[in-house]
Amino acid sequence: MAIVSFLISLAGATMLLLYAVRMVRTGIERSYGASFQRVMTGQRSHVQASVVGLAMAVVLQSSAAVALLTSGFAASGLLAFPAGLAMVLGGDLGSALIIQILSFNLDWLVPLLLAVGGYLFVKTESKKPRQLGRILMGIAFILISLRFLREAMDPIRDSAFLPAVADYLARDYITAFLVGGALAFVMHSSVAAILMCVTLVQIGAIPFAAGLSLVLGANFGSAFIPVWLTRGMELPARRIPFANLALRGSWAVVTLFAANTALRAGILGDLQGGQMLVNAHLAFNASLLILALPFCGRLCAPFERLLPEPKSADATVQLGRPASALDMAALGNSSQALSSLKRELLRMSDLVESMFRPSLELYRSGDKEQIRAVRAVDEDVNECLSGIRKFVAAIPAEEFGKQNAKVARDLMEYAIRLETAGDVVAKRLAVLAGSMRKKGASFSKEGWSELVEMHEGILANMKLASNVLISDDLESARLLSAEKTEIKKAERDSRKRHLRRLQHGSTESFETSDIHLETLRAFREFNSHIAAVAYPILYRNGQLLETRLIEEMPRMEKGADTEVKG
Repeated sequence: MAIVSFLISLAGATMLLLYAVRMVRTGIERSYGASFQRVMTGQRSHVQASVVGLAMAVVLQSSAAVALLTSGFAASGLLAFPAGLAMVLGGDLGSALIIQILSFNLDWLVPLLLAVGGYLFVKTESKKPRQLGRILMGIAFILISLRFLREAMDPIRDSAFLPAVADYLARDYITAFLVGGALAFVMHSSVAAILMCVTLVQIGAIPFAAGLSLVLGANFGSAFIPVWLTRGMELPARRIPFANLALRGSWAVVTLFAANTALRAGILGDLQGGQMLVNAHLAFNASLLILALPFCGRLCAPFERLLPEPKSADATVQLGRPASALDMAALGNSSQALSSLKRELLRMSDLVESMFRPSLELYRSGDKEQIRAVRAVDEDVNECLSGIRKFVAAIPAEEFGKQNAKVARDLMEYAIRLETAGDVVAKRLAVLAGSMRKKGASFSKEGWSELVEMHEGILANMKLASNVLISDDLESARLLSAEKTEIKKAERDSRKRHLRRLQHGSTESFETSDIHLETLRAFREFNSHIAAVAYPILYRNGQLLETRLIEEMPRMEKGADTEVKG
């Protein structure tokens, strides 16, 4: 019975730990996720890239999240292989630093974190304070889960079961290594897995030698997580996780044999305690970064040969413009027809994103060829809308049913919105970029920063809109609607700051005033069209108000509406 109680308590503590780590990461991504691209793709040297990776891992509480972001930017051509690999290696060290912080006894912080975090999350409506509350509560839950983990071990610490397992793992360090790797991969979090190992060593449940083998295995297993999660991505995205796995795995195996040989020979002395295990984990990741950083550039060619691009590919795929997903043969089946519509809308959304992503860069370069290329993509977007109109018009209403026909109309409405968003880029932003080139003007530093921040926020909203389109998730739809409000607020605040700069006589602001204000309006309108995918979901779930007007006018003061006697 003690074993069953132990396993239930262990499972509960582990799930809370995983949830808490994810909660912190979600809060940070929702607050600052839009700025990640600019930070991660703006580095020049390998050392700078590794420092950015370290900082991002500390912020996101996950080296796997850094690897996934890096892979995504590599797939889109925004990040080179050497810088990406250096960033991932730095992320591994950043993850180790998080474990160092969380391994201290911080139980006294839990009530304070819960009080402040709970107040910010429940009582505030602003985006960043609310997400800060989520982050603080997530950290509190991490500390609570570690306390639960320690308490779960108390009933079986003196039993015959745990010492037998601990002794076996201490003797057979290869098995311990494999167990640690499996633990990290199954939990999908190296932070959670290694914190568990450190806690077991701290309370004396397993010896240091077994804990060291488990931690080295967890380092190896955590390198498999981004490899697994990027298995469906393009080859440039997959090369970085594979290179990290090769480096991390090789160093983990070498360290495993060297450390256990030294421990058995007594060369390292009698190492004990969870803090010493954390130090060993830090030393492993720091040494890997120092040794591997000079070879990041040289590994590019071997992994290009290991994962080569296909020799022949369809021309449409090479251009990044796949063929239409609409299948007229699917019209007889409502579920297949709606799935076909959604796939086509995703293709259309990708085309609109490819137009919008370089729009700010056009303001600086003024490249005519790039502007023409953006306008050429707008023609493809128009063709998508024409195809969707024909597809929806051909739907047999009687066989489809009223509900499915309503969903199809909603999807066509969103297609119209996407086409209009494409026009905003091609007919307004591209024109404004041409005007900047002709004038030879430039935005003020503050004005440019405001536009970049809005641009990044809208790109993040486009990804969220695609998720809403696929999942029909109410919470995601509510979040997208809230983000739309944030963009409106950012546009209003930027306009006010711009007018203040004009009042203070800023020459750059005066020269680009019309373009700046028109760009703000275009950004806001573009984002409104993108966020429209949330409205049908919100309406179906009763989450939209019919009107924003107050239903009844307030009573006028007594005597104000009476005739004046006299």
